[in-house]
Amino acid sequence: MAKKVERAVSYARDDQQPIMTRIVTLLIATLSAGGVLFVFRERVDDVALLALLGILALIGMFYLTASVIGLIGLRRRDHAAEYANRFLEAMPDGVCITDSSGLIVYANPAYMRLNNIENAVDLRTPEQVLSLHDDAANAIYRLANSKLEDAPMREEFRLPTDVAGLKEEPHWYRVTVNKLTGMQSGEMRSWRITDITADREQQEFYFLELQKAIDHLDRAPVGFFASDADGALQYLNATLADWLEIDLAGFRAGKTRLDDLLVGESLELVRNVRVAKGTRRTATVDAILSKSNGESFAAQLIHTVEGAGTDAAGAARTIVIALGGATEGVRDLRDAELRFTRFFNSTPMAIAALDADGRILRTNTSFSNLFGPVLGQDAIERRVKFSEIIHDQNRDAFAAAFDAARRDQAKIEPFDTVVPTSNDDRHVRVFVNAVTGPQAVVNDESGDIIDGDVSSREEAAIVYAMDTTEQKALENQMAQSQKMQAVGQLAGGIAHDFNNVLTAIIMASDLLLTTHTPSDPSFGDIMNIKQNANRAASLVRQLLAFSRRQTMRPEVLSLTDVLADLRMLLSRLIGNEVELTLEHDRDLWPVKADLGQFEQVIVNLTVNARDAMPEGGKLHIRTQNMDAADAAALHLPGLPAGDFAVVHVTDTGTGIEPEVLEKIFEPFFTTKEVGKGTGLGLSMVYGIVKQTGGSIYADSEVGEGTTFSIYLPRYIASESEADENSSEGEAAVSLAPSATAKPVKEKARDLSGTATILLVEDEDAVRMGGVRALTSRGYTVHEAADGMDAMDLLEEHGNAIDLIVSDVVMPEMDGPSLLREVRKDYPDVKFIFVSGYAEEAFSKNLPEGAQFGFLPKPFSLKQLATKVKETLEE
Repeated sequence: MAKKVERAVSYARDDQQPIMTRIVTLLIATLSAGGVLFVFRERVDDVALLALLGILALIGMFYLTASVIGLIGLRRRDHAAEYANRFLEAMPDGVCITDSSGLIVYANPAYMRLNNIENAVDLRTPEQVLSLHDDAANAIYRLANSKLEDAPMREEFRLPTDVAGLKEEPHWYRVTVNKLTGMQSGEMRSWRITDITADREQQEFYFLELQKAIDHLDRAPVGFFASDADGALQYLNATLADWLEIDLAGFRAGKTRLDDLLVGESLELVRNVRVAKGTRRTATVDAILSKSNGESFAAQLIHTVEGAGTDAAGAARTIVIALGGATEGVRDLRDAELRFTRFFNSTPMAIAALDADGRILRTNTSFSNLFGPVLGQDAIERRVKFSEIIHDQNRDAFAAAFDAARRDQAKIEPFDTVVPTSNDDRHVRVFVNAVTGPQAVVNDESGDIIDGDVSSREEAAIVYAMDTTEQKALENQMAQSQKMQAVGQLAGGIAHDFNNVLTAIIMASDLLLTTHTPSDPSFGDIMNIKQNANRAASLVRQLLAFSRRQTMRPEVLSLTDVLADLRMLLSRLIGNEVELTLEHDRDLWPVKADLGQFEQVIVNLTVNARDAMPEGGKLHIRTQNMDAADAAALHLPGLPAGDFAVVHVTDTGTGIEPEVLEKIFEPFFTTKEVGKGTGLGLSMVYGIVKQTGGSIYADSEVGEGTTFSIYLPRYIASESEADENSSEGEAAVSLAPSATAKPVKEKARDLSGTATILLVEDEDAVRMGGVRALTSRGYTVHEAADGMDAMDLLEEHGNAIDLIVSDVVMPEMDGPSLLREVRKDYPDVKFIFVSGYAEEAFSKNLPEGAQFGFLPKPFSLKQLATKVKETLEE
């Protein structure tokens, strides 16, 4: 079957070859034959040769004559026919070609599948197949009997089943008939049968959705109508028809005009809405509408016009909001608008509407307050872009968010920015939201809007901004606090181990010094070891001060007296180039702090101030009382409520940059040259102040100087302390002795004894040194490596133990746990704790009312013997 079509198409498209081509072909054939005879001329006699040449001559003349008249011709292979055949074979539509007598000359595989046949013998023409279906008979009859022109004929129809009758479900088909021209076999027709069921189902789905949309529009609580450029109404919804008392069944597009709908000046107001060609404009008009019975009612029109030409209005779409005569729900729209306006302006979040170019259209009160310093009073009139009032480094983030909003994307990530002002920067978190409305078509490469829908919307995006300045400050403070705490824990752990090592070194040095006289050559080396160990102990105390675990000896202090006593020392520290002034508030409140630690705080701040004024300057130390109300008004982060005695240390130095100011209390952070600072000074100050219960803040301006403010809680004596002081004839608040008071020379005392002591220490070197030191003083000493060993020794020696000297941190059973166990069976045994941590770090874990002595590490042999003697004598 396919070959028939191939031949038909080939003959239809082949032309006769030119006569010259056929003559040349004949000559070539004749010469070839003559050449063969010439080669074999010796083997053939002359008569036979002449006869053969005669025959060839006759054949040549016959071919030449037949070629000229077109009876014989050489046929070329037609590649176009092959391609056409392959195309037809692969088509999904059924194709059938019939000749002038109506017989099938070709049918592709899709046509055979359509008829559910496999053998070409069973093929039937499209007229025979489709005329069996009543729903298609008329269409096929028209196609079969119509006179075909150059244009194809087409019919569409619906069948209750498929063509073959196998699928019991409706099917839609399209049949197209073409006349094939240039065919040698006469007029031929091609029939093409296409299954369009899926297309029709999709059309029906869209039609149903359109019906739903129209139904939603008809049931909307507002009216709607569409008009053309001449003012003729093309559509109105059921709500508006109900308000106007128009029967929709009798409504015809174009018969009702705006002149019939609007009354008086309302028509002119609507007509005056002009728009440039190719753009859109939306205007709000208060109008009077006329009902079909002549009555009128007030309404608000939201009128959107498309530009059709210069100063000419084109088609328009209008929303109608009834203001007085419609349903109760519609009457509430005006009140709802007023409520929204009130809420819009009173919300604490800043809101602004932007046009398609990112310019500010309108804002609420919060937006004006937040961006006021950079926005100005006439920002809307000046058409200021939102990107101009945020930080430069965040403009790319805003551009990306705004572009996403113009594309009506739902989820747009917020970004943080800074509002640059003359005084300080305000941190802001910005949310950019799309405006619900017509979808924009945006050029993917340039980002320009190439569809007019969004540009016609007055608002292209809504920006929400939230002030996060305080939140940022709290986040930074929390991060700094966590960092300081983590480093403090590390420093405290390192300091604990160092204290054990230094205690062993100092005790070993003391033991060596007892056996060496000053004239001994090794005496100087031993003293050098001890002095360096003491220097190392000072560094450990700084680490513990930073981690707030150093041993504090708090006492009630008068800051006025303490600073007065320090004046001479501070003057020597700062030198002659810096002028020192002290200013004290009257009746300064007392505080409770460690005198030595507080002096160290003032000294460190003074040294830092001196280094910040290499060319000289002024150092001003001022004290003041600050009650709880004044302190709360400062809004200092982390400052608890209460009364404070405040110390301000102000210099006129170079100042500190803002990015450096945030890190000055970090350990090992320093701006000094290598070898001129450890970076522990201010971190130690921070730790001491915090452990005292106070707070410290720094305020600096580059080129102007720096002020450190220390807030120490006001000390108020309890009733028991007041009664005790009164009974002794002293003031209710005892003040610390002068820092410059001359030390009283200690009277030599006997540190020997005969008591039995249990020494509990997990560090072997410290334990061995303690045993030797106490044994040399005459004491009987038992040693234990931890609390469990100590309990075993107590069971062995019973009441013979007079004193227990125990470390605090030990494996298995620590010092506080040992004290609890000892009190159960031996309540009269005295106790001394030794530790590198502050007493407050572990005393809260002890039983209530527990009595014990405390000796901080590192300690010398003499300090250990003295503490043991004092505890035994109590």
